[in-house]
Amino acid sequence: METADLSHHISRRFNEDLERVRNQVLAMGGMVELQLANAVTALIEGDSNLGASVGRDDSKVNGMEVSIDEECQRILATRSPAAGDLRVIVAIIKTITDLERIGDEGEKIGYIASRLASMERPADKYREIKHLGRIVSEMVHQALDAFARLDSEAALRVARQDRIVDEEYESIQRQCITFMMEDPRSIRRALDVMWIVRALERIGDHAKNICEYVIYMVHGKDVRHTRLEDIERDLRSRSSGV
Repeated sequence: METADLSHHISRRFNEDLERVRNQVLAMGGMVELQLANAVTALIEGDSNLGASVGRDDSKVNGMEVSIDEECQRILATRSPAAGDLRVIVAIIKTITDLERIGDEGEKIGYIASRLASMERPADKYREIKHLGRIVSEMVHQALDAFARLDSEAALRVARQDRIVDEEYESIQRQCITFMMEDPRSIRRALDVMWIVRALERIGDHAKNICEYVIYMVHGKDVRHTRLEDIERDLRSRSSGV
């Protein structure tokens, strides 16, 4: 009887550890979402101070990554998780790496936005970037929501949006090249815009990665470098018991 009680106690403590770390990941995700939102807003509104503040917030994100990673290492060393619990820890370690990189890309956008604030904004006020930023921000938010709920179907829906991001990115890149060819005076701004949309495209990639980790946590299947159609087919067959 004592052994059973001890086992239950260890299990309860372990679940509390996991829940605490999951909440820390979501807090880190919230900080990264704020970074991204501020970076895009700084560009659209020409707010140099807001753009510079994104870089200052990045140190907080980096600190959160280190703290969560250390906690995961402690859990691995003291709890010796197996099977599904081990998958959760592995997925968390991978997720915080992608969140940290999203923060880095947000910092890059904020830095460029701060520099562009000294120039006159174009007539469209970076409409295309605003649109792309909205799509990417939604991807990050929904990926974190899928992580919180361990919802593999939602994760798959978010991952599909990466194709839209890629198409938008390529379209803006072509526009920038056209502007530079037509008016050499636009080259500096166009290059900066190209760097920004490249950063947004990478953020979309990182959000997709987080979705893949959710699928891994739920189903125990590594779907990296796997076509979305193949993932969908496999998940359907699992749910139908085929």
